[in-house]
Amino acid sequence: MAIILRLDRVMADRKMSLKELSEKVGVSNVNLSKIKTGKISAIRFSTLNAICEALDCQPGDIMEFKRDACDGIIM
Repeated sequence: MAIILRLDRVMADRKMSLKELSEKVGVSNVNLSKIKTGKISAIRFSTLNAICEALDCQPGDIMEFKRDACDGIIM
């Protein structure tokens, strides 16, 4: 997948645990853990907004687009 999630890095920079973020955002530890490890295929804007508010960051701080190596290659 071309979208890389960096939630773990931002959480570490802010010294915030998964439990603390979960409480601030109102999302379960399990769902936040899936976001943190990149095991999701979608995220609600309301969740993204709450995460950014809790971590005082921009969406681009926790998500990165990286072109796949085979993108643009015609086979």
